[in-house]
Amino acid sequence: MKQFISALSLALGSIRANLFHTLLSVLGIIIGVGALVAILCMIDGMEKYAKEQINTTTSLNIIVVQCEPTYVSNGISIRKKDFAFITYSHFKKLQQLLSHDSVKLTLTSTSSSEIDFDNKKIPSLLIGCTSMTGNKSKLTTGKLLAESNLESTDSVAVVNQSFAKQFGKGKNINTPFGKLSVIGALDDNSDKPRIFFPISILTNDQLKQYTPELYAEVSNVENVGAVKKKISDWVKSEFGKSAGDIKVITNELRLEQIERGFLLFRIIMGLIVGLSVIVGGIGVMNVLLISVTQRTMEIGIRKAMGAKRSNIILQFLTEAITISCFGSICGLILGITFTAVALPIIKSITKIPFQAAYTVDTLLIVSSIAVLVGIVFGTYPAMRASRLNPVEAIRRE
Repeated sequence: MKQFISALSLALGSIRANLFHTLLSVLGIIIGVGALVAILCMIDGMEKYAKEQINTTTSLNIIVVQCEPTYVSNGISIRKKDFAFITYSHFKKLQQLLSHDSVKLTLTSTSSSEIDFDNKKIPSLLIGCTSMTGNKSKLTTGKLLAESNLESTDSVAVVNQSFAKQFGKGKNINTPFGKLSVIGALDDNSDKPRIFFPISILTNDQLKQYTPELYAEVSNVENVGAVKKKISDWVKSEFGKSAGDIKVITNELRLEQIERGFLLFRIIMGLIVGLSVIVGGIGVMNVLLISVTQRTMEIGIRKAMGAKRSNIILQFLTEAITISCFGSICGLILGITFTAVALPIIKSITKIPFQAAYTVDTLLIVSSIAVLVGIVFGTYPAMRASRLNPVEAIRRE
């Protein structure tokens, strides 16, 4: 430890004595590390922004549980006589199981029919559902379906504007599932007439005919895998041998593709910027080779007084690592300064409100690069200094 502290002191003294020369020699490391820090921080910021967009604007945090009522034989899809499917009671069980996982569950069953009204028929989509909270359409009149409608199996419905315009001011509509009382209308910007009603009014035979799908919206994309496993385990325990009829589907492949894309981008940009770091390493080697030449007599005297080769190697390797760390710290400051200046310009051009992310990983990468460059490019000068013959070294000076 004393040898290391002594070598570090000599290295710092050498940097102070030749500060300008050292800065010029490690300019490659400063630029390389600065560029690497700026790129990594911006990529981390882009990834964070992308995940936020995924959470709010895409379905990557949605898990779909659906049954497969058909099988394929000789390339022909044939409907099964018996198969497992999700009912409202199953929905309630799963809702209780996931009550602590910040998951919003919705069960829907969609069918189509011609609705008779005032001597005319209106082709419509009939959507039995457990909730309309995920529907972002604007409510124009009345109210939405509520949980109380589900529990009491109320025969009520909410229609969209396309249906309401053809339906007029009537209060009740006749559907294949019975007479429904309209309690609200919403504008979903769809030209297809739609009728929303509580799925709890459907019998099991009707659910079997119009097989429902369950949607689990996970609040955080990172938890999708864990929630999917919970649901898959529940399906196996609930349906037993028929569990094969139920499929749990996610968009994990798209998530993996996005993550691989960012990783590939990091690697490619890291390799390109790494060329500057290599140039900086050559600068470190140049500084040390000059130092060995200038301090030949000092090395000879130290060896004559009993210094071992390992002492000389440690001295110059410590100096190499110190110089590399010095260049990396300057590069870190340069990179952070660059991102602070560049981000407002980028945001003004792209109109994308993302921020650079300064993470511990970036600092660890910078530290690792500094040590690695010091060791790799300081080894040859250190070995060369350790091989000097004491007598020849003193005589050469």
